Amino acid sequence: MSTRIDFSTLDLMDALDLAVLVEQEAQERYNYFNEQIGRRYAVDAASIFELMAGNEEKHGRQLAHRRRELFGDKPVRVSRNALFDVEAPEFGAPRWNMSPLKAFQLALASEEKAYWFYDEAMKHVKDAKVRALFAELRDEETEHVRMVKEAIAKLPPGADKDLEDVDA
Repeated sequence: MSTRIDFSTLDLMDALDLAVLVEQEAQERYNYFNEQIGRRYAVDAASIFELMAGNEEKHGRQLAHRRRELFGDKPVRVSRNALFDVEAPEFGAPRWNMSPLKAFQLALASEEKAYWFYDEAMKHVKDAKVRALFAELRDEETEHVRMVKEAIAKLPPGADKDLEDVDA
């Protein structure tokens, strides 16, 4: 994870824009993984990536709506180039044969990574509204971690097994 953002200078509009970009990056990465792996059966790694992309898209849409309500159509001043892998899972992490459990573990690590991003960023924020937003986002990531852990607990037997290489 990396950012080239001076958190001490963020105002609320920039912070909301940053949060939207973080969600978009994660959504795009999960969609990419889903497309690369492809669906094989109802609960496979690709289906989990599809689920996570939907979650990221929903959260990003909520943040974008909030931003529009507060700031209308003011231009975005935060660049997507200023962040990388804040919440998005690592590019090289998925495997064509990964188990649903491993896919959820990857998602869990990404949600935890987002929690620590906001928690750490708060230490450098000067604006009270931005600090409050980041605390809210951090707490939402805590909820996302809980949801992923619940989903892991509900996986059926055998969900920890990677797919066999059918050509072997």
